[in-house]
Amino acid sequence: MKKNLKMVIILTFLLFLYSSICAISYAQNISTDIANSVFRLHVIANSDEEKDQNLKYIVRDQLLNYMNSICGNCKSKEEAISIVQENKDSFEQIAIDTIKAQGYNYSVNINIGNFEFPTKNYGDISLPAGYYDALRVEIGEAKGQNWWCVMFPPLCFVDISSGVVPNESKEMLENNLSEEEFALVSSQSNNEIQFKFKLLEFFANNGLLTAKK
Repeated sequence: MKKNLKMVIILTFLLFLYSSICAISYAQNISTDIANSVFRLHVIANSDEEKDQNLKYIVRDQLLNYMNSICGNCKSKEEAISIVQENKDSFEQIAIDTIKAQGYNYSVNINIGNFEFPTKNYGDISLPAGYYDALRVEIGEAKGQNWWCVMFPPLCFVDISSGVVPNESKEMLENNLSEEEFALVSSQSNNEIQFKFKLLEFFANNGLLTAKK
């Protein structure tokens, strides 16, 4: 009897271990595929004081206007990143000029790299937690709350009140993802997809998803 119980415990543990490995592998692959299809914007305020938070949004709006003017016709993430890299100094100068125009003298640090992001909703599109290529803008001491959006496909201009992402943006995203991956980010009603989405967030939050090399 004890021998059978021991065998059941061992088999249960092995099944759990196998399921965990499969889940981690699944989460890593899905997160990487989604991350490979989007380019994000990350703006960090100087502090959490109201004035610094308001400044963050003003800087964000100016950067998005510029981004839209130079990348409005981009057809791929790689194209968008290439254009941003070529115009990195312009992004920095726009941020600096905007800050000065508002009466502040904060420094600005801009980097294009691979950064960790939490789960975020953009209208009726959601992106899982994980590591994404992004343009990071740090204002002053960069100790305030963050603001995130997706520069490509262009989800930054989503009307949050209506909660609807433009069809053109969805089509760009859908064209670069598998059917299951697109369902993961666009459907909030499917219980199976909800479960997989939570898996991605769990693994990312516990350090089991790593940045792309």
